[in-house]
Amino acid sequence: MKLVTWNVNGIRACVKKGFLDFFNAIDADIFCIQESKLQEGQIQLALDGYHQFWNYAERKGYSGTAVFSKQKPLSVIYGIGEDFPETEGRAITLEFESFYLVNVYTPNSKRDLSRLDYRIEWEKQLQLYVKTLDAQKPVIYCGDLNVAHQEIDLKNAKSNIGNSGFTEEERGAMSQLLSHGFIDAFRYVYPKKTDVYTWWSYMAKVRERNIGWRIDYFIVSERLKNKLIDTDIHCSVMGSDHCPVQLSINL
Repeated sequence: MKLVTWNVNGIRACVKKGFLDFFNAIDADIFCIQESKLQEGQIQLALDGYHQFWNYAERKGYSGTAVFSKQKPLSVIYGIGEDFPETEGRAITLEFESFYLVNVYTPNSKRDLSRLDYRIEWEKQLQLYVKTLDAQKPVIYCGDLNVAHQEIDLKNAKSNIGNSGFTEEERGAMSQLLSHGFIDAFRYVYPKKTDVYTWWSYMAKVRERNIGWRIDYFIVSERLKNKLIDTDIHCSVMGSDHCPVQLSINL
């Protein structure tokens, strides 16, 4: 199976910048997007052969996720559990016969860290949710997780320590999840690969000089590690401040 995740930073804008060209060329079995930034009825995507599932934020033009799947899922869950109601459209789970697919747009802590407490509560609930699913069948958890886990995952690690996306709390939450039977697919396949990022600031020439962060992931249940074929980061694909990430896995 071929799976793709991409924070499109506004699907309507991304469509104007070649989204459908990449979507059609990559021919993924499952394609996940984050930060769709729209409400129901604001776009009609003609994706022949795909079932479409959208989770919209209540706030207009903000957040939101979607999953496009060739195979019809057994069930669909929106959010990350009844104990953590959220109105920003940040998660969609598709259940298939042999695994769960969880597509997430993790809350950003904000530059001043004013949302860090909410972010950490989200992380706690997300871990409980994913572990509950994992007890039933393997999980593929993907999306814009808004954290560079290790120093190797961003260009200027030392100067960013403590900044949003690279705080001790956010990195610790990722470490904790991975310690509970999950693996970072890219880092499992390429443990020492450097200078590979998925997000770049819009500041002048930052992307051109590859001053980036790897904050978009496929996290998979550890028992799937022998089924991993490869993972690719499509750094050259434009249309957003993030680039698509691809997972090839034998399911």
